[in-house]
Amino acid sequence: MRRRLIWILLLVLGFGLVMLIANGGEEAIVRLAPGDFSRLIFRVVLAVFIGGMVLALFRERWSHALESALIWVAVALILVVGYTYRFELRDVSDRVLAELVPGRAAVRGNVVEIARGRAGEFGVAAHVNGAVVPMVLDTGASAVVLTFEAAKAAGLPIEVLTYTVNVDTANGRTRAAPVTLDRLAIGNIVERSVPALIAQHGQLHSSLLGMTFLNRLESWQVRGDKLIMRGYP
Repeated sequence: MRRRLIWILLLVLGFGLVMLIANGGEEAIVRLAPGDFSRLIFRVVLAVFIGGMVLALFRERWSHALESALIWVAVALILVVGYTYRFELRDVSDRVLAELVPGRAAVRGNVVEIARGRAGEFGVAAHVNGAVVPMVLDTGASAVVLTFEAAKAAGLPIEVLTYTVNVDTANGRTRAAPVTLDRLAIGNIVERSVPALIAQHGQLHSSLLGMTFLNRLESWQVRGDKLIMRGYP
């Protein structure tokens, strides 16, 4: 009985904390008003608590009943505290994931932080016209440059491109096609009508985050192992 209660406690507590964090973000699966969410937590804890009490009393285990009551009171308090600090918990989870997942952005308002990758580069998971495009920061690139595959994924008209711009790549000098990206987003930073280039098929291994995006920011800097980009409010 005691072991079963502990497992139920851990499952409810884990689910509650995940819901607390997820409900505070813009991409939450289920959106609940603060009052509704508080009532939901209270009802779940109360239902499990009453069930445990009834089972314990039925088996005449008064000490276990008291122990169960104290456990569920502790659960309720932890969930209330977690709900109170849900935004801080979300920031912490974003920072942890940004360290563990290459290219994932840690977002604080209009500030985006990217951790340096193991190879020493700053990989960025950008969104181009809604498509996820992995990029590498390249301050030597005068423009954002997409691989042929990335341009295709972003829905750009690759069949009618004209390769008229000379560019230097790791494979030597080649030509690229000028385009304008409707939307380029990294974290909460969103820029529209961004000039970019598309490399010919097989000429570029990774898309480059160049100056046509960086120059639009309020500021950007590399501080230690972090790329910090600040967009305009």
